[in-house]
Parts: sequence; C-alpha cells; structure tokens
Amino acid sequence: MAWRELGVQTGIGNAVRSQRDASGTAWRDARADLESSRIRHRLVRCPEIDCVRHLVHPAKIAAAELRAAEIGTGADYVLIAEGTLSERDYVRAFARHHGITLETFADVPRDACPFDDDRLLEGLANGALPLRCGRELIWVFAPWQWSARFLLEYLHRHPKEHMRLRLTTRKWLRDFVHRQAENIVGRKAAFDLRERRPEFSAGTARSRVPLAVSAAGLATMVLLAGLQNSITIIVDLALTFVFLGWSGLRIFAILLSSIPQRISLIHGDEDLPLYSVITAIYNEAESVPALVEALRQLDYPKERLDIKIVVEHDDLPTRDALDRLNLAAPFEIIVAPSAGPRTKPKALNAALPFVRGQYVVVYDAEDRPEPAQLRIALAAFQNGGTRLACVQARLTIDNTADSWLTRLFTAEYAGLFDVFLPGLAAFRMPLPLGGTSNHFHTATLREIGGWDPYNVTEDADLGIRLARMGLHTSIIPSSTYEEAPARPTAWIRQRTRWFKGYLQTWAVHMHSPLNLWRDLGPSGFLVFQMVVGGAVLAALVHGIFAAVLTWQLASGLFWSAKSGVFEMMFAGLYVTTLTSGYALSALLGFIGLSRRRALDSAWYLILTPFYWLMLSAAAWRAVFQLISAPYRWEKTRHGLARNSRRKAFSGVTDNV
Repeated sequence: MAWRELGVQTGIGNAVRSQRDASGTAWRDARADLESSRIRHRLVRCPEIDCVRHLVHPAKIAAAELRAAEIGTGADYVLIAEGTLSERDYVRAFARHHGITLETFADVPRDACPFDDDRLLEGLANGALPLRCGRELIWVFAPWQWSARFLLEYLHRHPKEHMRLRLTTRKWLRDFVHRQAENIVGRKAAFDLRERRPEFSAGTARSRVPLAVSAAGLATMVLLAGLQNSITIIVDLALTFVFLGWSGLRIFAILLSSIPQRISLIHGDEDLPLYSVITAIYNEAESVPALVEALRQLDYPKERLDIKIVVEHDDLPTRDALDRLNLAAPFEIIVAPSAGPRTKPKALNAALPFVRGQYVVVYDAEDRPEPAQLRIALAAFQNGGTRLACVQARLTIDNTADSWLTRLFTAEYAGLFDVFLPGLAAFRMPLPLGGTSNHFHTATLREIGGWDPYNVTEDADLGIRLARMGLHTSIIPSSTYEEAPARPTAWIRQRTRWFKGYLQTWAVHMHSPLNLWRDLGPSGFLVFQMVVGGAVLAALVHGIFAAVLTWQLASGLFWSAKSGVFEMMFAGLYVTTLTSGYALSALLGFIGLSRRRALDSAWYLILTPFYWLMLSAAAWRAVFQLISAPYRWEKTRHGLARNSRRKAFSGVTDNV
C-alpha cells in the first residue's frame, strides 16, 4: 500500500507531510520571539532535549537551544551535529524518556515491511517505514530526520498513538534498507538509465553507430590528407574549418565572459535548506583526512549538511582510513554495489537514493572548495529562475608550481573555467560540466536519471542532457582547488579518459541528430558539435597537420622552388591553422591567468605547441581505447602534490 494510504490509516502521514511547512514556520516564529525585546535575555526551551538534560552540561544545553532558535532547527540536531551526543544515544534516551519502543531492525524480516523495493528507498529518504506487527500496522521513525519536537507535539495531541510508533536511528534504518534492497540499489545505480532512457546511455550498442561512421570518415580524411592533390584540398579545408571554428568559438566566449556576475550572498542561517554533498572515492586513503577537513571547513551549518562518502566494497585501505576518523553526523559512509561497471558515475548513483538535501553537490577526493561555495550556489539557484538546474563552480589547479605541466594545466583550466565556460553560460549554451563541484536540484537530478555509469566523463554527458531537457547551467564565482598530475604519463592517462568520454557523449547524443537539433536549437547544436566533438577532432587533426608540416619541412618542400601550387597551399594552410590555434589557446590561458592573478605562470604558454602535441597523442590513444576498452576507468592518483597555491595565497580572494 502506498505511503499516503498508510499515512492516512495511522493518522501520522498527514502530520508528517505537513511538518516541512509547519516546522519551518514554527522555527522562524521562535527566532522572531528570541529577537524581540520581551525575551531578548531569555532562552527558548526546547522540549525535544528534555530527555538528555541530565546527560549534557547545562551550558551546552543552553547553547544548543539558542543555536536551534537561530538557525531554525531542533536542538537535538544541534547536539548531534556538534558531536555532544551520538544519534544512537539520543534516540535511546528519547525513547526511554517518552515510553516509546526502540526498533533496531536486528531481527525484522523483509516481508514485515509492506513497501516494495522502490518505496523502501523512498521510506529511507523520508526517514520513516511502516511495519506489520501481527495484524497491526506500526510506523518506525528516525526522529533526527523528522523533528523530534514535531513528534512530541503530535503525540501530545494523539496520546494513543504511542503504541503504534517505534523509534530508530538513521543508521539502523539505512542498514535495514540496504540489506533488504541491496540488489535494487545496485540495479538502479548501474542499469536504471540504460533501461529507462537507452537513448541517453553509452552502455547500449546504438551509441556505437555514430562512432563507427565518424571513425570511417576520419580514417578517410587522414588518408586523403596525406595524398595532397586537387581533391583533398577540400578535405583539408573542412578539417581546417573545424579546427578554426572551435578556436573562433573561444573568441566568442572571451567577449561574453567579460559580463560581470552579481550574486547576493546569503549570510543568515535561519532559512538555509538541507544541502547534500557526495564524494565518490577509490584508493584514496592518503587523501581522506584532508578531504574530510576541507568538507568540515564549508561555511554552512553542520545541522543543515548531509555528507555522503561513497567507497568501493573491496577498497579496504580507504575504508580503514575513514574508520580511523570516527566520523559522525553529518558524515555518512556508503558502500557502492558491485553490480555493473566500476566507475565514478555508478558510485554517485548508488548514493543518490540516500541523499536527503534539497540541493546536492559532487566533490572529488582531492577537491578543496572555497568555504562559502554552498551559499554562493544557493544564491545562484534562488536568483536563476526555474530553468536553472545546475551551477558549476570554477575549478583551478592548486599544485601549479609542481612542474611545467601543472603550470600549463593551470593556464588551461583558467581559460576554460574563468573565460570559456562563463561565456557560453552567459549565452545559455549547452555546457559539458567539469567532473566536480557541480551543484544540482536533487529532484531534477533524480528526474533525469542521475549519471550515466557507462560514460567515463559522466559530467560532460549530464550537462548536455540537462540542456536537451530545456534546462540550463550557470557558472558561479567560487573556486574549487584541484590537484593536477605533474608527470606526462599520468596526464596522458587522465586526458585519454576525458577524450574517450567526450567521444562517448558525442556518439550518444548524435545517434539521432534531428532530435538533438530540435532539443538544442541551431546554435546549441553547433556549440555541441564544436565543444564536445570538435574538442576531440581538433586534437586529432592537430596531430595530422603537425605531422604533414614536419614532413614538408624535413623534405624541403616548404621552401623548395620546385614546390607546386598545391604543396605551397597545403603548407600555408597548415601553418595558418596551427599558429592561429596556438595563439588563441595561449590568449585564452593568458586571460584566465590574469583573472586568477597567476601571471607568473604565463611565460610557460610558449610551450603551447608541445602541449597540443600531447593533447593529440591522448586523443588518438582515446580512439584506440574506445575500441578495446570503452568503459575502462583509468584512475588518476592523488596526494602527490608538493606545492599548494591555495595555502600560499590563503589571504587572497579570487576576483573572477
């Protein structure tokens, strides 16, 4: 029987559904009373912690009651979030104090809950489940999820309902649901998008058709480009158009990115919604302490945070590192199911059913977000209209000084996240998201099916999918610092995965070009081709042009008097294309570094031609890997950085 039907039968469901509005109003009223002159020097008593007053020092009780009134939450939330009490101790004390039975779910069979697997997950998200007890139907609540004060008020009005209620902790509830619905969690995480919306999944055979056609076309172009005759000049002109068109889009973005962003930061805590954080980590034992500390530094009430750390079932070192930290609320450890491919998007999907926040953000193990980022993202959502589905923070490299490669990576990211993507976002063009610091409406993310577990750049795919749904993404003026690979081999592996994922994304959405044109419109369709497909093609073409030009220079054809008109035309075409591409890439990086106040790395931009050769090598490697191992996730190792730009300039605020 459905949640609403069961709720009506017990008389609790309607009260639970009204809690969001009623409790929010009650807490705001309490704050208004607290600030009034009549009770300015008198604390508001919170009955939900009467059960633990004998366990906690009176000063902490008073501080918790004041904090609860200030931010509009229950004092039980405050005591648990600050670590004064564990959730288990609080629930035990609450149940004993008010004569309510405690439910640990230790011996509860699956058939005791009338919900099917899907509604079982819904019950977990709501913090309440029905259970059959003989012929009676009882409700089990996690009072830290549903305000304990609300529960007391309800029981005061309906004292006979004591016998139809049981209390539990969120952990006991989650463990029960995970045991009983582990298969459904794994199936939904790995296969839900492929089954419900196969046209949007890289895990189907249909996405290989555009790749096969484009691969054959590219091979033909490569062959013709080397022949150099009157016919292939058309092919080379087409490749040049793609390369220069992608560069021209950068100029367009540079002009639009100069539009200033004005976001009014939310300073008060009383109306902040619950905000969830998901970080999926694998083989990151060394990064765990710094990651947890960075999340603790977020300038957001702990009582309004819901942090999920997703680990793989066989990643024992990382799980041990987390266990040693003794994490309590708002942290929660989730073990990703083994079903399906072992990829980051599948791990993110595994956490999505357990997310409780109205908004959710994704961070990686090496991420160090600016403390105010959640507030800035929330302000952007509130001012962005109903079609704003995602906001992307600006990623920047932290270990810039580690090597010449990290300096060029810093310039590339500065050009991308501080210039290029803000320009596209200003024009509301489809954006391939960065792999981290994406903030979403949780309901929207669930509605569109979450992430594609078969796409190794799930972020880029999700950004395009949002655009096809008529939604848009904004770039916010807040930074997340990341660690870049300092060695060429690690850089090549990482960039190979990115290019492979871009190819997967292009193939998925180009399976039906007419539908894509209709969804994105002419300008969006063109931007998609340039940004997603064109980024890979430009890297592939660069290698061809550079190789042919090198051969011409080595053979003397470039300056030989015997060179024919076609040889000279090809040489001029290659030189023009390559130099303009280098110049625009360097210009984009220079502008980004200037906005980042990091021009000390600008002179490394003279290595742009060599950087492009590495990009081309990674792109060709991605093509071959897409054939041999399309879903292989080449993990980038973190925790190797020797320098930190963030620490060196901790007193400087980004002016972007």
